[in-house]
Amino acid sequence: MDLQLKNKTALVTGSTAGIGLATARKLLEEGANVIITGRSNERIQTAIQQLKATLPDALVSGVAVDFSRKSDVDNVLDKVPEVDILINNAGIFEPKAFVDIPDEDWFRFFEVNVMSGVRLARHYFPQMLAKNWGRILFVSSESALQIPEEMIHYGTTKTAQLAVARGLAELTKGTAVTVNSVLPGPTASEGVEDFVNSMAQQQNKTREQVQQEFFQSARPTSLLQRFSSTDEVATMIVYLSSPLASATNGAAIRVDGGVVKAIV
Repeated sequence: MDLQLKNKTALVTGSTAGIGLATARKLLEEGANVIITGRSNERIQTAIQQLKATLPDALVSGVAVDFSRKSDVDNVLDKVPEVDILINNAGIFEPKAFVDIPDEDWFRFFEVNVMSGVRLARHYFPQMLAKNWGRILFVSSESALQIPEEMIHYGTTKTAQLAVARGLAELTKGTAVTVNSVLPGPTASEGVEDFVNSMAQQQNKTREQVQQEFFQSARPTSLLQRFSSTDEVATMIVYLSSPLASATNGAAIRVDGGVVKAIV
């Protein structure tokens, strides 16, 4: 299927690994011009080499950024003044008991997970409205709907993303601009794979055994009963970024393997 993304310019944040890197790859496969971001130039160059290894003609570049710092975000906007597609994927998470989460952690999580997307959208959104086409995606989480007790601050920021996305969508009425959220469930990203493999080694179990126990105890409502691949999540993100998804706006689309039991 041709997603009609040739010559579109996309900025994908948090894209040197995991869902972000998979999304960048699929956008490039569709002929888009992609700007990736990471915390260091080294990570960016490594990611670009990985992408060009299979897509040698890919139009891909990168900008180093720490999304907890507004000055870094301003630098991204200076270097990338205009895009057709904004995918707010950058985010942090950390399991921690509620009573042990200091104010500083709350503010840091809000800066990275929420304000990074707010600051970028505040710049690009008016341009999209002016040219009457654009796509903004917030990569949230099933944790936005089922707040995890072990990281309430993370879940709260993911819920906030849904509110921002829906609010922006309200401002697109009658235009060809859309704003949506994607809610992945447990996904086999780089960090998750490292964690699972470490647990398997510590407990003298196979990766498959650790995965099975995780879904039995931590995510028993999952219908998939395994970690989603980053490609499975990226496929939905890229579709929603395309002109073919013009009738999907203001939506929170779950790619969670059925973890969330609600039907609305």
